Amino acid sequence: MEEVNLDKKSLSMSILMTPSMANFRGRVHGGDIMKLMDQVAYACAARYCSKYAVTLSVDSITFKQPIAVGNLVTFNASVNYTGTSSLEIGIKVIAEDVYNHSNTHTNSAYFTMVCVDENGKPAKVPEFIPQTDEEKRRHQNAIKRKEIRMELANKKA
Repeated sequence: MEEVNLDKKSLSMSILMTPSMANFRGRVHGGDIMKLMDQVAYACAARYCSKYAVTLSVDSITFKQPIAVGNLVTFNASVNYTGTSSLEIGIKVIAEDVYNHSNTHTNSAYFTMVCVDENGKPAKVPEFIPQTDEEKRRHQNAIKRKEIRMELANKKA
């Protein structure tokens, strides 16, 4: 049997958008997309740190394009940065019209997740060391976002 080498720093999940997800205009409700993004962020973080993970914060979610019922939506998630017990998960959402095979980047977001142990206490996260140019770019941008979040938190204090 061939061994499968899973890339534990990223994942992709796809789901077909159904009528039960529609808002009053017949498009997919933003809240459903946000919930799915949170689930994808959890799956990526938990798989990376091999522990339960909770959402600490979400940088913004901007809905650039509507998503139609019947679209196949793919959530591409990746670990961008790790701290001691937290990690940033970037998520890019792509909607595919399955009839004409067109893809639309509908939105992106950055989730800060915290890995926790069996007692619900923050647990150490394996260090993320970017390898590719794309990983290095995302890592640098994540550091900048963290610095901005810390600066804003200090202003509020």
